[in-house]
Amino acid sequence: MACATTAEHRPFSSAGLPVAPCQQDMLLDVLAAGPVAALHVEQLHLRWHGPLDRELFRAAWQSVADRETVLRACFAPGGGPDTRPTVTVREQAVVEVCHHPHGSADWYSVILAERRRVFDLRRPGALRVCLVEEEPGGDGPVRVVLTWHHALLDDWSVRLLWRSVLWAYARGGVAAGGARRPDLGDHVRWVAGRETGAARAFWSVAAPDEGAVSLPVRPGSDSAGTGLGRASRRLSAGEARRLWEWAAGWGVSEGTALHAVWALLLRRVVPGEGPVPVVFGMTVSGRGVALEGVERLPGPLRNVLPLSVAVDPATGVGGLLADVRDGVLGLTAYEWVSAGQIQEAAGHPGRPGPVRSLVSFARPLPGAGPDDPLPRELAAEGVRVTEPETVPAHTGLPLSLTARHTQDGELVLTLVHDRAAVGEDAAAVLLAQTALLLRELPARAGGQATVADALGLLDGLPVPGACAAPGPEAPPPTLHVLRPGTHPAAGTVLLVPPPTGPAADAVDGARAADGDGPEEGRDGVDGSGPALGHGATGGHEAAEATARSGPEALVTVLAPGGADDCLQALRPVLASGEPLTLLPLPGAEALAHEVAGRIAAHGWRRPPVAGETA
Repeated sequence: MACATTAEHRPFSSAGLPVAPCQQDMLLDVLAAGPVAALHVEQLHLRWHGPLDRELFRAAWQSVADRETVLRACFAPGGGPDTRPTVTVREQAVVEVCHHPHGSADWYSVILAERRRVFDLRRPGALRVCLVEEEPGGDGPVRVVLTWHHALLDDWSVRLLWRSVLWAYARGGVAAGGARRPDLGDHVRWVAGRETGAARAFWSVAAPDEGAVSLPVRPGSDSAGTGLGRASRRLSAGEARRLWEWAAGWGVSEGTALHAVWALLLRRVVPGEGPVPVVFGMTVSGRGVALEGVERLPGPLRNVLPLSVAVDPATGVGGLLADVRDGVLGLTAYEWVSAGQIQEAAGHPGRPGPVRSLVSFARPLPGAGPDDPLPRELAAEGVRVTEPETVPAHTGLPLSLTARHTQDGELVLTLVHDRAAVGEDAAAVLLAQTALLLRELPARAGGQATVADALGLLDGLPVPGACAAPGPEAPPPTLHVLRPGTHPAAGTVLLVPPPTGPAADAVDGARAADGDGPEEGRDGVDGSGPALGHGATGGHEAAEATARSGPEALVTVLAPGGADDCLQALRPVLASGEPLTLLPLPGAEALAHEVAGRIAAHGWRRPPVAGETA
């Protein structure tokens, strides 16, 4: 395998810009989940038929990177007291293009390997390219695999960039035009300039009920597995056309029809009559904002917003479609608002939201229709490329459903499921029932049809079951406050207990630091201990000294299982950007350094660990 990588960068061309709230949420997701989860990593793959000049191909990518700031962007700690990441743009960066000769790797293995490779978001390179020769001699088709991170790019953006690369390749490796405007920095500044009062007021009312049905499966005995599963179904071009015509007859889009079908499947989980609130995530492009040229701006604009609706079997199908449409329209005024901001507006800061499934309906790119001149330009060079196929990202949710039209007019449904929550059998049933409703509703849900009639299309079919839980679901790790802070800018000290000790040991250590434990060993502790990070000894002595003095808040995590638990609990602190210090108890030194290192690896300023040398 040969790779062209980013070996060297020039100095920064742009000082740090504030990260958008949605970007920060994704960074916090990845930070807490750890590298194994491969969260927010998406891929495209396609075949290149005809001659492929690899040097010209690399030149085309480099020319696009020179034009697009997002391909030269990375994260770095900001200056001043705020410890949160900022977006920084390099003057130059090289897009990594790897080449796998025939026989050295198969394309599916490359997809898996690239998905598992960790992105270092402190350096440019949120998109990687791999070329995999599928036949010997260099004349056969080449599989092109694009892998990117959602913190800086979305699917729409990568398809835009890919078209730009193809145009550059067809024109000698040079992208048309100068630097793009607006660019990533313009969008980041636009988001930072939003007045959030109206959004907070909207979400304080529109935030979904935490008791709403959030998964279209019943608790069951399906066998749990590991990793992610993927399944696909297709509606023919004729079936997709009928769906579009049926939805248009009700005054809604086919995307709204898909959302309504998912709401029906959620409602089916609860037997009986009467309205039942359901909630799921819907993707918005983020490009419906008042920023000129945003449609062609590559960046992390895609967002997920919670859509909730009450589904009543007695309501007409048209009423359900209208409710879903109106809910979607209400959300689109706030495409830039993050899940963290929504939870804060709803009065649940730092807590995970109620969304557990996601529905996406992908739109075609502008200009990529039957009259697109790009295929003719490539054909003149003897080149033909197939339509890119998506390998959807794992978002951390149990279920993600994506719908996308092919160039032939088919509608492809792809369901990604976390096997630990929804097994293979349940996912297959759920996807089959989704496709069935999309096919049958246009023929059997006329003007007088009710939601009960629509649900009746599934009579006799099983309700899929979730994987059996091994026991009561553990609550998410949270911070236990030992001492509130006395000054808002002083920050937080995390007392880090050892990860392998019993919970009681961690609680006793925390109580001792808080002054609630036995008095033995407390002689001489008078609040005059050394300042953190400047000669503190660590362990119980430093903990007790800290507990008696200082304006910082003192918190701990009760019996953490490891760094993931500590980082999950620290989300509100990291999101606030306030100063953070880690104070390990005996046996927790390695854990504290791991937590500090992972925080720094995702763009935050590295928190000091008490007792370490500068």
